Amino acid sequence: MAGRGRASRAGCSLVLLLGVLAGCGGPPAPDTAAAEVQRVLDRRATAVLDRDEAAYRATEEPSGSVTEFRRLRAVPLAAWAYHLTDLRRSGDRATADAELRYRVEGYDRAPVTVARTLRLVHDDGRWRVASDAPAKKAGQQLWEQGAVTAVRGAHSLVLGVGQSGERLRAYAALADRAVPVVSEAWGTDWAGHVVVLVPKSLEGMAGLLGASASGYRGIAAVTTGEAGGSAKAPADRIIVNPEAYGVLGDLGKQVVVTHETTHVATRAHTTAATPLWLSEGYADWVGYRGSGRTAAQVAPELQRAVLDGHPPAALPADGDFGFTGDAARLARAYEGGWMACRLIADRWGEVRLNDFYRAVGDHGKRAGAVEGALRDVLGTTPEKFTGQWRTYLRTRLG
Repeated sequence: MAGRGRASRAGCSLVLLLGVLAGCGGPPAPDTAAAEVQRVLDRRATAVLDRDEAAYRATEEPSGSVTEFRRLRAVPLAAWAYHLTDLRRSGDRATADAELRYRVEGYDRAPVTVARTLRLVHDDGRWRVASDAPAKKAGQQLWEQGAVTAVRGAHSLVLGVGQSGERLRAYAALADRAVPVVSEAWGTDWAGHVVVLVPKSLEGMAGLLGASASGYRGIAAVTTGEAGGSAKAPADRIIVNPEAYGVLGDLGKQVVVTHETTHVATRAHTTAATPLWLSEGYADWVGYRGSGRTAAQVAPELQRAVLDGHPPAALPADGDFGFTGDAARLARAYEGGWMACRLIADRWGEVRLNDFYRAVGDHGKRAGAVEGALRDVLGTTPEKFTGQWRTYLRTRLG
């Protein structure tokens, strides 16, 4: 019995010991790395807004650079913040996915959001940023390409890299002329100002768009932004290709900036329902409005097709606007859209053209959008309108 008693006590001691060990260990301690990294990014954002280089440097790995921080000084920022979306840790190193949200003071109603990938190291008990770069397939920011120069116009902010102040002031003058022209044509239910980005080269433009330079070689400018943006959506960015833009004449330069400004103004009513012939054609219509240019002067490629006996059978499809390297095809698409909008303005009036644009975009979905707007606003059908457009081409370009 004594033996059984010792065994019993030993068993009890083992159970108690296991219980103590289990109580001491408990569930695994939560990894606080994500919260710590978010705090580092918060301090980094505050440093950017406060222009506090010492505080910014404190968030960097000792060998890190403050070059981009210094380049940002020229950009009038109203907000700058990081939102951590994912963290992958391996020992004292980590890779963070984050959304950078920033607003340019006086121009952005809501933050511009860009995807970033940050690499961090854990050193001396704290996380520090080793690199901060665009996420995969995301575009660069202008200040990542060089020192930024800012020029303010009456209705514009022009930010450039590798450009003289004189050249940037010329862009601001073009934008300042474009804004009231667009408001006169479209109306004043938009921000009434634009932000223009002028990189050093075509490659710089492609970098801002996160795309290949080859697809934009002959494109003078593009406008970023999500279709169907609400009143709270951030201002679009007009991004210039300085190489293609530089070969244009004075009228061409103004038309390009006015065209892109029109995209900014119409963004809230440009949705998945809006075909490219309408959005691009309308922007060209505003761009050439009041210029005195004839249809033959504005649509030479389309005129060539008409005179050769090969007029288009249908309005341009979205695919015709692709940057495929076929410059003539692309030109005919833009010219065809412009002629369609010109037809509406000539036959039904400018007010109806605007109403038609809004009705198509406000439909929300592509199916039935154009058909419904043709019926409700213009009192016609797709078949009749296409026939009228083809006749208009022959009459104006034949």
